[in-house]
Amino acid sequence: MTELISLRVNGEDRSIIVDTRTTLLDALRDRLGVTSPKKGCDHGQCGACTVLLDGRRAIICLAFAVAHDGAEITTAEGLAEGDALHPIQQAFVEMDALQCGYCTPGQVCSAVGMLAEAERGIPSHVSDDLIGPIELNDDEIRERMSGNLCRCGAYVNIVAAIRRVAGAESGS
Repeated sequence: MTELISLRVNGEDRSIIVDTRTTLLDALRDRLGVTSPKKGCDHGQCGACTVLLDGRRAIICLAFAVAHDGAEITTAEGLAEGDALHPIQQAFVEMDALQCGYCTPGQVCSAVGMLAEAERGIPSHVSDDLIGPIELNDDEIRERMSGNLCRCGAYVNIVAAIRRVAGAESGS
């Protein structure tokens, strides 16, 4: 069975016909040619497929495309404004927060979504206080990014890049 769905991907309206069993990841990569989200584990465990789905970070290897008809999707390649990188992207470059780069698009999208969650005051398992502003220290960043794996082990620099942007946004 197939179905026509519409998606807004990186600011562009797109319509495609998909089999109802097609994942959102496969629809993006195989049908729309959007290749920054990666197929890592295909089990929802590594985070390589993380995108911003309607403004929130989401792993999309297990999400059916038909369930997200009308959704707005922002991938790592959609974060930049023309030639200007998003602050997280720029920090990843400056802090050498990548090695092979396979997980980087998912890490970047997850970091952007995580910063928005912290800004909204959403606590994590390691938050000191459940009410009030969230201090994005290293433990807090590691906990919030724990769903995104890096097989190269670039975690120290990933945390440093996120901390840099979090500090700049909070004015510290």
